Amino acid sequence: MVKIIQNNDMSEALTKKYAVIDFSAVWCGPCKMTAPILEKLSDEMSEVAFYNLDVDVNDELAMQFGIQSIPTMVVLKEGKPVAQTVGFRPEPALRSWIEQAVA
Repeated sequence: MVKIIQNNDMSEALTKKYAVIDFSAVWCGPCKMTAPILEKLSDEMSEVAFYNLDVDVNDELAMQFGIQSIPTMVVLKEGKPVAQTVGFRPEPALRSWIEQAVA
């Protein structure tokens, strides 16, 4: 399950060993294509916590992470960014990217 980050509060994500943060927006086409892929991966990759962050609602966090394009995915390891990718990726590529980031 992909959890929703609200009120610029990602304190829960920061406590996880591994977390994928999906920076997106409701009006973004590539973001809409990425969402079901992340939902599927969240069901299959139990060692990783998945979160969605709407950049229009959580603008402080988007600025803090320097997000300039969406979708952007950031992998956190124990609260620290260790990998980032921008743009739509098909499921095999996204899965591989996450697996490499948490290896």
